[in-house]
Amino acid sequence: MSLSPEEVKQIAFLARLSIQEQNIEQYSQDLSSIFGLVEQMNAQDVENIEPMAHPQDAMQRLRDDVVTETNQREKLMSNAPLTEAGLFLVPKVLD
Repeated sequence: MSLSPEEVKQIAFLARLSIQEQNIEQYSQDLSSIFGLVEQMNAQDVENIEPMAHPQDAMQRLRDDVVTETNQREKLMSNAPLTEAGLFLVPKVLD
């Protein structure tokens, strides 16, 4: 699929992109190449191929969900000017 310079201008307008006139021909070639690649991928038969979560079929190493730090709420709250029931109180911003 080949894009004309007018189509590139229309795409840029719809995407709210400002492109310089001297770059339109290069954008047209680049976008046409991308569309050509998409056409090649669409032409492939993938009927019997299962979707994968990762291209290398890698597994994530998961660690146990264990608490590693102590509760420092009181120490951290002691620095706040105003607190109530374990929460920071801040000045009202909106009326």
